[in-house]
Amino acid sequence: MVAIIAHRAGGSLAPENTLVAARKAHAVGADLWETDLAVTADDRLVLMHDDAMMRTTDVSDKFPDRVPAPFSMYTLAEIRSLDAGSWFERDDPFGQVAAGAIERRDLSSYIGEKVPTLREAFELTLELDWFLNLELKAQPKPKDAFDVVGAALSLADEVGIGPDHLLFSSSRHAWLKAVKRRRPDFEVQAVLGLLPEDPIDFSDPFFDTFNPRITRISIEQIEGQLALGTKINPYAVNDHETISRLVEIGITGLITDFPQRGAG
Repeated sequence: MVAIIAHRAGGSLAPENTLVAARKAHAVGADLWETDLAVTADDRLVLMHDDAMMRTTDVSDKFPDRVPAPFSMYTLAEIRSLDAGSWFERDDPFGQVAAGAIERRDLSSYIGEKVPTLREAFELTLELDWFLNLELKAQPKPKDAFDVVGAALSLADEVGIGPDHLLFSSSRHAWLKAVKRRRPDFEVQAVLGLLPEDPIDFSDPFFDTFNPRITRISIEQIEGQLALGTKINPYAVNDHETISRLVEIGITGLITDFPQRGAG
């Protein structure tokens, strides 16, 4: 069975990395959701992909004198004051608004959506009895030395979310090894090909699963690795033809912005 993983919570359905997007992805049958960990100036954990927040919030309107400062320069209160939903209709990142695939009432409800805390993400995952792939991202200064592994694991224990609802992924493979050293019961997935200079290397037996960027690897390479027993969840796979082909060759999972399309 192919696992459907909602990339950034399912960014074609609703504003990426928000709780409303996660709920939408769950409603259409995604097996789990993927999101990105960010650390605020006051050491709080939130969900955010881009270092600078202009694309997915109204930070340029709220704090015009501070952009493009990264999220690590803003407190939790400041980040929570931002509108992380109104941009979705305006920018229509995957053309779904223009295609009429998003209902007007949903678009209206996205206005004022907040940047979620990681605690909220954990709590929602438990509420839905669902599964979360938490990507541990490299943090911009001044949080570049922050112990994201320790902070994420501590919060997971505090909330009570464990390996039956949570796994960790990262392009920082040393962080995944740190997760395993502290908590060997958690699954870890190595992100490959995040940057052009990053190697696509499946040789490290330490990792449970590999998540290669789909534009950096061929279907034939994936098929060869699957034949060796490698578990692979490529990202971000959005077109029907590629999804169908990957399902055909027995892919482990698909990280996609279109969880509503299912496995083919």
